[in-house]
Amino acid sequence: MKNRTIFATACIALLLVLTVGCGLFTGQARSTSQSVTVANAETASVSPGEPAAVHTDVEVRVISQGAKFVGTSMGGVQITLRDAETGELLAEGLTAGSTGDTKKIKSAQPRLGDVMSTEDSAVFRTTLKLSEPRLIEATAYGPLAQRQSANRVSQTQFVVPGKDVTGGDAWLLELRGVVVDVLEPPTHVKLSGTPQTIRLHANVAMMCGCALTPGGAWDADQFEVGAILKRDGEKVRTVRLDYAGKPSQFATDVEVDEPGTYEATVYAYNASDGNTGLDTVTFIVQSAD
Repeated sequence: MKNRTIFATACIALLLVLTVGCGLFTGQARSTSQSVTVANAETASVSPGEPAAVHTDVEVRVISQGAKFVGTSMGGVQITLRDAETGELLAEGLTAGSTGDTKKIKSAQPRLGDVMSTEDSAVFRTTLKLSEPRLIEATAYGPLAQRQSANRVSQTQFVVPGKDVTGGDAWLLELRGVVVDVLEPPTHVKLSGTPQTIRLHANVAMMCGCALTPGGAWDADQFEVGAILKRDGEKVRTVRLDYAGKPSQFATDVEVDEPGTYEATVYAYNASDGNTGLDTVTFIVQSAD
């Protein structure tokens, strides 16, 4: 009887040990499972989403073909930056500043890495917020103070977040064209009687505003300045305008002996590089009666 009691007691003790051990094991397993679940929940709550945007500085300069920077003195140039693939507008504004240092610009060899700009040279500055590399299109339109001669130039390049485009001359666009501004006759002037002597007088300058003079930094002798004359839509003739004794001034007298509505397209052409600009004026010659 005593032996049976001892055996029963031992069995009960063994059962208690096994029960407690199993409970501890189960609790540890449950605890580990919860830890994994929490870790997974924390990971799931952090969505990859869009990468953080990085501030990226971009500078754009516009230089007149064969001349200097186009800036404040010519009303500036309108600069537009867009994503070249989506068309999204990223930034826009005007170039502001001086035309730069003539000697430095004339002596520089940009293809060899020479920098033409100075601290005060006309520039458009902006800071883009980029989260990934983009192919960006820069467009320049101007000069805005001489819209009759304004041209447009565009260029694309890749920009990487955090990689500023500010070194050297930065993003440099070359604007072709010549400013031509007809000063005489006044547009749509009405003249009575024939024949009439019409004074054709124009101001001709580089897109940066630099003046043309014979033998000067921007040589007037390199430019052909002329006017294509039409009467009632039909071409009459082409006449030459000569240097008129003052910087950038070109003029000639034109004889007209028939009434009609006249149009004169005054152009400036540089044969050495094909650079061209023009302006148009109209005038009306009426019969005396």
